[in-house]
Amino acid sequence: MLCILATCFYGCEEEYEFGDVEAPSNLTLEATVLNTSEEFPYGDGSGEVMFNAQADNAITYEYFYGDNTSEIVSDGKVTYGFKSTGVHDYIVTVIAKGPGGSSTSKTTTVTVFSAFEDLETQNYLTGGASKTWYVAAALPGHLGVGPANTATPDYYSAAPFEKESEGCFYDDVMIFSEQNGNITYVQDNQGATFFNVDFLSVGGGGGDQDQCLGFDTSGEKAVNLSAASSSVPADQTTGTQIIIADGGFMAYYIEPNAYEILEISDDYMYVRAIPGSNSELAWYLKFTTDPAGGGGNSGNDFETEFPGDSPEEAAWSQEFDGSSLDTDFWNYEIGNNNGWGNGEVQYYTDQNTEVSDGTLKINVIAEEIEGFNYSSARITTQDKFEFQYGRIEVRAKLPSAGGTWPAIWMLGENFDTVDWPTCGEIDIMEHVGNNLGEVLGTLHFPENSGGNGVSQGTFVENVATEFHKYSMEWTEDHIVFLVDDEPFHEFTDMEGTPFVDHEFFLILNVAMGGTLGGDIDPNFTQDAMEIDYIRVYQ
Repeated sequence: MLCILATCFYGCEEEYEFGDVEAPSNLTLEATVLNTSEEFPYGDGSGEVMFNAQADNAITYEYFYGDNTSEIVSDGKVTYGFKSTGVHDYIVTVIAKGPGGSSTSKTTTVTVFSAFEDLETQNYLTGGASKTWYVAAALPGHLGVGPANTATPDYYSAAPFEKESEGCFYDDVMIFSEQNGNITYVQDNQGATFFNVDFLSVGGGGGDQDQCLGFDTSGEKAVNLSAASSSVPADQTTGTQIIIADGGFMAYYIEPNAYEILEISDDYMYVRAIPGSNSELAWYLKFTTDPAGGGGNSGNDFETEFPGDSPEEAAWSQEFDGSSLDTDFWNYEIGNNNGWGNGEVQYYTDQNTEVSDGTLKINVIAEEIEGFNYSSARITTQDKFEFQYGRIEVRAKLPSAGGTWPAIWMLGENFDTVDWPTCGEIDIMEHVGNNLGEVLGTLHFPENSGGNGVSQGTFVENVATEFHKYSMEWTEDHIVFLVDDEPFHEFTDMEGTPFVDHEFFLILNVAMGGTLGGDIDPNFTQDAMEIDYIRVYQ
């Protein structure tokens, strides 16, 4: 799929035929310090300077910023954030490169004030000394692409280990080190780099698909952290970017050496980068400190605090042995509610559940109802069963049709008074038919709502044809998500979150379409989520 997208966006690349090599001429270089005022003639502390280099017969422009970092851009226009605190002079050089390797350079001096400092991100990146990162191959979306003016990889998102057959992408070892406040970067690509199709010529290759090519990434490179100039909403980015000198890059070759850090923690990093050759696209990469690609613990060393395998041991259970849904514990939510905030297109009824043969079925059907084209069900235990801390297990088979979006999740019991996301949300299991087998465990709370939820995923074989156990363990110290007793996501930063101060209630539903469900199969008729049991241990 990635190769198809890359061909679509890059298929019209111009081919240069070199005759007489002519160096770029009439090179000009403008430098404008941003956010100046009478009070702050050298800027307001952002350290940002806008550069504009133009030359006849130039193909690319390489900037050397005078702080040991450099950057290549295709159109000569770039905004750079200088990091060193205080007012400093920087000698900036731009090299305009033309056909056949010809070049022309120009130098200017800029004076700029920087108060930029992000010690938290810097410490996460380097661990205060040295930290090794790997491609987060086990996580969905570890490679993605989307429009540059959004914060999500809407065009493509890789499934866990999808690129394993390429033979090199998951082999990269990336080390960020820090000494006396200076950051350096070393990349060991094990002798091969995974190239985007548009840049195969850089590695000496050709063709119409992404591929691994021998490419030398040896040597230590300087790194600068600076303020990111970004269209990403402030609550979905750290506001800091990594700039790697000397053409350095992180695992996937897409040209840029500047990566905006959307999210970073002790063991996880999510970045986006915009190629200079196509400023309408943003590429996304996820990294982890786990050499296994972020798949989490194997499960062998995970000891549950809430043991139990039978309904007799459970504090609360639903075994669905009867012939109808037990409304002493369950509520039906009726309607569409303006797409439930996600652009969903189903209409929920009290007729789309079925209890038979020991299971609960939530049926989603293609039919005209109340002005909508699909019916389904959404049931909750609000005000009837709520709990804080414990382990919940739900054994289920999931729908597989394109456009289906089943979920097993929880909201804080104070939802009606404080609303979302203040109440908190725990998504024990989310799945979409358009990404069959990818199962997500996600947390939403203030500053981590919408697309910025704390989320990780795992791949589940036969997700629609076999029952699997979807579990969540919740204590005052952590929340752990599991599939078939194998943990794949642990959250430990509990202080100050809604997950430590009140009870939650359970929700089961199957949505259609919407922001996560995506395109609906035009031939869709009917599908279902089937629940064998629900058990809560405390």
